[in-house]
Amino acid sequence: MPTKRKSKGAYMISAVAEMYEIHPQTLRLYEREGLLKPSRTMGNTRLYTDEDLERLEFILNLARDLGVNIAGIAIILQMRERMEEMNRQTQRFVDYVRSEMIGRMQQSYPAAGAAIVPMRRRTIVEAPEPERQH
Repeated sequence: MPTKRKSKGAYMISAVAEMYEIHPQTLRLYEREGLLKPSRTMGNTRLYTDEDLERLEFILNLARDLGVNIAGIAIILQMRERMEEMNRQTQRFVDYVRSEMIGRMQQSYPAAGAAIVPMRRRTIVEAPEPERQH
């Protein structure tokens, strides 16, 4: 689903409902079900951030385009958050191993230390594809 946001900021429930062509009660339902967690002003007005809108777009894609019900959306969001956390942990581990390897190489081969340049890009760890049976 293409983004409907044009600027950064916080949006009130009526503006969000209009942007995404949904009823404000739908947004309240999503909040009650724990799918969205907008911040609140001192006067208790809901404010949706750009991050909230990205999450809403994902929710609406699941509901509108794929026909997933609210319980299914909750499970998918929970699994997505767990996967993101696992990815962060994996990345921290890869960074740690990389720094340990560089440190040990520099200790073992001090003359080569100047030639060792740590990579600055992130490593993407992908699961191997299953082998096909013929």
